[in-house]
Amino acid sequence: MKKILFVALGLSMACNSSQKTISQQIEPVVNSVDPMVYAQSITEAELKEHLYTYASDEFEGRDTGEPGQKLAVEYLKAEYVELGIPAAQSDGNYFQNVPLVISKLPKGSVTINGKEYENGEGLLTFTAATGSYDNIVYVNYGIEEGDYSDYANVDVKGKIVLVKAGEPMNEDGTYALSGSNEASVWSNMSESIGKRMELASNKGAIGVMYFDEANYGRFKNRFNFMQRQDGGSMGLKDEVQNDFFSFFIDSMVANAILPNILSENTSKNVSIKLMLNIESDSKDVESENVVAVIKGSEKPDEYVIISAHLDHVGVNNEGEIYNGADDDGSGTVGLLEIAEAFKKAADEGNGPKRSVVFLHVTGEEKGLLGSKYYADHDPIFPLSQTVADLNIDMIGRIDPNRTGDRNYIYLIGSDKLSTELHNLSEEVNKKYMNIELDYTYNDENDPNRFYYRSDHYNFAKNNIPIIFYFNGTHADYHQPGDTPDKINYDLLENRTRLVFLTAWEIANRDARLKVDKAAR
Repeated sequence: MKKILFVALGLSMACNSSQKTISQQIEPVVNSVDPMVYAQSITEAELKEHLYTYASDEFEGRDTGEPGQKLAVEYLKAEYVELGIPAAQSDGNYFQNVPLVISKLPKGSVTINGKEYENGEGLLTFTAATGSYDNIVYVNYGIEEGDYSDYANVDVKGKIVLVKAGEPMNEDGTYALSGSNEASVWSNMSESIGKRMELASNKGAIGVMYFDEANYGRFKNRFNFMQRQDGGSMGLKDEVQNDFFSFFIDSMVANAILPNILSENTSKNVSIKLMLNIESDSKDVESENVVAVIKGSEKPDEYVIISAHLDHVGVNNEGEIYNGADDDGSGTVGLLEIAEAFKKAADEGNGPKRSVVFLHVTGEEKGLLGSKYYADHDPIFPLSQTVADLNIDMIGRIDPNRTGDRNYIYLIGSDKLSTELHNLSEEVNKKYMNIELDYTYNDENDPNRFYYRSDHYNFAKNNIPIIFYFNGTHADYHQPGDTPDKINYDLLENRTRLVFLTAWEIANRDARLKVDKAAR
C-alpha cells in the first residue's frame, strides 16, 4: 500500500467500529451452483506456497522497473498460463506496458527578492525549474467551479501562479461553494492538489507555488526520504510535463512573496524578483501490469475487475530487502487463488455470467501509477462497461491497535458509490463467511485517507463501484520485516474467500450494480 504522501506529479493508520446496517435486500443470484464449492479451493497451503516464492529475497522487493519486479510479472504470467486463463489483451500478451519516467531529486536554489533558498529549505520541488521572473500571479485558492473562479480577473499565461490551500468561506462560516457546512473536494488534499495543478496548466501557467501550511511537513518528509535514499520521483511518461513545475512552500516563503497571504483573498499580480536554478536528471522506466480474463457466459461485455498491486519498495541503501509479504504479496497471491477458483467453475460449466478481469498493477507504491495508466490512458476494457473493482491490498496480517475478533477485515468504499454493492457485500459475508467487517477507515473524516491511497481509487473516481479490502498497518509496514513467516494464513484464506464470493455474486446477478451516489 502506498504511504500517505502526495500522489500528483510524482508524490505520492485505531478504534473499532462496525457498520452493518442493511437498508434493503439485495437481488438474489438465481443460480443453483454453490460457490463455496469453488471458494474451498482457496487454501492456506496454496496461498503459503505462492507467497514464500513471491515475497522471497529472490524477488528483491519487487521495486517498479527493477529486476525483481520483472521476476514478479513473469511469475504471474506463468501461473495464468498454467491455469489456462487467457490474457486480457487481444494480442495474447499478458503484459500491459506502462511507460514511466523517473526524475532524480533536483538540486539547486531559488532566490526571492535577493534571498536564496536551497531546495528543501522553506521550499521544495521534485522537478527541474529554471528562469528569471519579475512577477508572479496570486490566484487565491486556485479554484474554478460553477460561477466561482479565482482566475476570472487575471491572465496567467506564461506565468508562475501562487496558490494557497483551502476554499472560500462565507461570513457566516459556511463554505461558499456548497453554501453549507460541508466542505467541497477542494478542501481534500489528496484530490485537490492535482486539480489545482491541472487547472493552472490549462490556464496557461508554467508553474505553481503551492502554500499548504497544514501539509507542508508531509511534502518535506517525502523530500527528506528521497534525499536519504538518493531516489527519484516516478510518474507516467504521458503525464510528465517538462515545461511545467511545482513548488511547495512553507509559511515563511509564502509571506516573503505575499505578506499576509492567509487573509489576502483577491487574485492579483505580485511584483517580485525571482530566480529559479533547479536542475534534475530523468530516465525512462519500463514496467508492466499483468492482466488476465475469464469471459462471461451471458454478459461478456460487462466486466468485474479484481485488483492487487504486484510491486513493493525494493532494497534500501544498506542492502536490506523489503519483501512486501503483506504489502501486497498477500493480495497478489489471493488474486491468483481467486482466479483459479473461477477457472475451476468455468471448467465445470459454471463460469461467471459477466467477464472477470484479474488485474495485477505495477507502480502502486510510486503513486498508483499502474492502475492510473489502466484507467486514464489504456483501459483494456471500457470503463463504461466495468461493473465494479474489488481491490485487495494487505490482507494477511492483524492490526495491532485493533481490539476484538481477529477474524476481521477492514472494508473501505463499499457504500461510496453504490448502496447495492454495500448491501451485497454484507449479505455475502453473512451467508458464507461471518468475518467481522470493520468500517473504521471508511469514515469520511479518517485522517489516514486510505480511500485515496490504493488502486481502487482510480476506478472510483470514474464512478465505478469499489470495495477496498485491508487488514490495517503494523510495525512491519514498509519495513524489511514484512516477511512471509509473519502472515496469518488462516485469515488470508478467509479474506480471500470472501473476495471471491463477493465477486461471484456481482458477476452472476441478473442486473448490473446501480451507481446511486456521485464520486467524491
